[in-house]
Amino acid sequence: MDKIFINGMTVLTIIGTLPHERITPQEITLDAILECDMKKAGKTDNLFDAVDYSAVEKTIYETVKNSSFFLLEALADKVAESCLAFEGVSGVTVKIDKPEASAFSKSISIEIYRGK
Repeated sequence: MDKIFINGMTVLTIIGTLPHERITPQEITLDAILECDMKKAGKTDNLFDAVDYSAVEKTIYETVKNSSFFLLEALADKVAESCLAFEGVSGVTVKIDKPEASAFSKSISIEIYRGK
């Protein structure tokens, strides 16, 4: 399967269960890997035959920015759902990194996969 990689998106969002996390936005970093068939776009060199990754990127950013989930798992699921809504995307892996989640590590990350 062909893949589109959206790497290192940083977004401020409300995420977490602690009282201060419900008030102050935190920066998260997100990666998304979109599975799609790029055969036709590769042959025609036509944007209309490709997944518009610019539109997917904007949708991911707006989804995260405007969310206020308690759990990274719920946020990742919502991001995956928004990616799968795009025609041509048959699967997606979403990884979210939350640097402020850990007292002893650089960050805590989760990764999910969703397919059609």
